[in-house]
Amino acid sequence: AVLLRTGTPTASAVELAAALLARFGSLKALVQASVEELSGLAGVGPAKAAVIKAALELGRRVAASRDGSRPAVRSPADAAALVMEEMRHLDREHFWALLLNTRNQVIAREIVAIGTLNSSAVHPRELFKSAVRRSAAALILVHNHPSGDPAPSPEDLAVTRRLVEAGRILGIEVLDHLIIGDNRYVSLKAEGIL
Repeated sequence: AVLLRTGTPTASAVELAAALLARFGSLKALVQASVEELSGLAGVGPAKAAVIKAALELGRRVAASRDGSRPAVRSPADAAALVMEEMRHLDREHFWALLLNTRNQVIAREIVAIGTLNSSAVHPRELFKSAVRRSAAALILVHNHPSGDPAPSPEDLAVTRRLVEAGRILGIEVLDHLIIGDNRYVSLKAEGIL
C-alpha cells in the first residue's frame, strides 16, 4: 500500500494492495509478473506497476548482496546461498557458473545459457571461454528447475559428465553441479554423482 501511495475512487491503497496480492496469490507470483500483468488490475497503471517491480527487484538485490568481499565457497550450502534468492524465482531454466580462484572465492558469476521451462543447452566452449579469460581455477555449475523440484534429470547428469570431462582437459576443475528448486537444492557432489 505504501508503494501504491493512492487507491482508486472506490478503493483505498490498502484495499488495492490486498486486491493485487489476492489476484496473484503470492509474493513469488508478484516477482514473476510482468509490468503489463500488474497493470491489468484496475487502479494499477504502468507507473505503479513499475514501482512495484522496482521494489521487488531492490529487495532481491539486497537479499543477494554481499559486503564487498569475495565470498568463499566451502560447501554446497555456501554456493546455494549465493544464487538461491534469484534463481528460485526464474520462469525458465538458467545455467550459470560460479568461477572460483585458488582459494575457492567467487571471482565471477556467469550466465552461460538461458533455456526453456525444462531445458537449457550448454556447450563446453561457452562455459569455459569465460573461465579461461578470467583465469578461474575451478567452477561450480548451477542451474534451476522452474518446476521447483531440484531432482536431477538424465539430461542433467549427461551434461554434467560432459562438462566435467571438458574441465579436466582444460585444467579447470568442476567442483559441483547444483540444481536449484524452490528454496531447496540438490548437489550432485553431495549425492555422490559427481
